[in-house]
Amino acid sequence: MLAACATTSTTSTTSTTSTGDASTPDAAAAPAPAASAAATPAAPSLSVADRDLTAAEKKVIVDTIAPYLKNPGSAKYHWAKFPTVPPSNEVAYCGTVDAESPHAAFSGKQAYIVDVKVSGGHIASAVLGLIVGGKDNAIVVRMCKEHGLDPLKAS
Repeated sequence: MLAACATTSTTSTTSTTSTGDASTPDAAAAPAPAASAAATPAAPSLSVADRDLTAAEKKVIVDTIAPYLKNPGSAKYHWAKFPTVPPSNEVAYCGTVDAESPHAAFSGKQAYIVDVKVSGGHIASAVLGLIVGGKDNAIVVRMCKEHGLDPLKAS
């Protein structure tokens, strides 16, 4: 699992916009914690067994990341694929979000890594590992690559 666990979110009902992004309420901004990557890789590479996240799974991740954004309601998430059959019930998940950061230098495209708990093959909860933008984006990209993931392939 990722160290420096800061925020947990559980599955609940969600609504989506016309682009399919989960909507989020405004949340107070807080600095993102540092993390060490130790969760099981979600998947070493994409395969026919990878799938899109469900609306409920997206909401779990959005609810985990939103408190670390300056204006979470305007954030645009880019979602990576998720394995149909995850290798364990605790895996890492990486993606990107276009958003305002409480720290101006990190606004724009921000990469994130979350540790997710899986129940019945679906994401049930998430804990933020790290979210950064700007020149520090490479830190999360490296962490994700250690798990066989690439947040820059999120669409």
